[in-house]
Amino acid sequence: MDPKLVKNHVIGMVDPEALFSVRGKNYVVTGASSGLGRRFSMILSAAGANVVMAARRLEKMEIESGDLPRSVRVRCDVRDPEQIERALDIGQDAFGPIDGLLNVAGISKSAEALVESVDDFRSVVETNLVSVFVASKAFANRAVGAGRGGVVVNVASVLGTIATTIPLASYTASKSGVVNLTRDLAVQWAPLGIRVNALAPGWFESEMTEAMFAEQSLIDWMSRRSPLNRPGRADELDGAVIFLLSDASSFMIGQTLVVDGGWTLT
Repeated sequence: MDPKLVKNHVIGMVDPEALFSVRGKNYVVTGASSGLGRRFSMILSAAGANVVMAARRLEKMEIESGDLPRSVRVRCDVRDPEQIERALDIGQDAFGPIDGLLNVAGISKSAEALVESVDDFRSVVETNLVSVFVASKAFANRAVGAGRGGVVVNVASVLGTIATTIPLASYTASKSGVVNLTRDLAVQWAPLGIRVNALAPGWFESEMTEAMFAEQSLIDWMSRRSPLNRPGRADELDGAVIFLLSDASSFMIGQTLVVDGGWTLT
């Protein structure tokens, strides 16, 4: 935590802007070519952070986010440890030591478990879970080697905490794995000064959920289970991301912050 904040806490004063500030910090965001990854990159840049946007579709990032202030873009398949290391290298060369990692990259395949192929199941788990471990480990090793702390935020899902009638065995298995991986890494790395938490969004429109939001009956289904009677808006995750990456969450580790409009309450 910023020493100025500690001092302010001691004398009973807190500067809210400094507490939630990410200004001048350096973050790597995976899955940054679309959806939540792109959104989180934009909000971090707008908040004054330096952002390393990492995703497989470099051309898409260059076209849609090439003018994003304080950002660089790098082609990165999160399933490849060497490409993860390269993204961290590029970020460090551009901005200096990396302060945090936001693991957003993910895929989803809907299929009945009786017919889903093992290869498809393995592909989802590899992308959504194994890559989170690989990227987090690479980031943490650098932070420890440099004698620095840091923060990791893993994007899980409400479907990592419950099941629905939609057949998503590989996705729900991978996301529940992210929830528990977050807990384990948090316990292991807290003594090293590295905080690890997760964000579990409910239903938000993105490239992954595009087909669902194209069907009014599915929008109605999403809305009925929420006490707010609607899906989420993209901006309604911004505050949670800033909170988890900033000093505002300095005493929070291993937790999964659910932002779902109460969808999992009913």
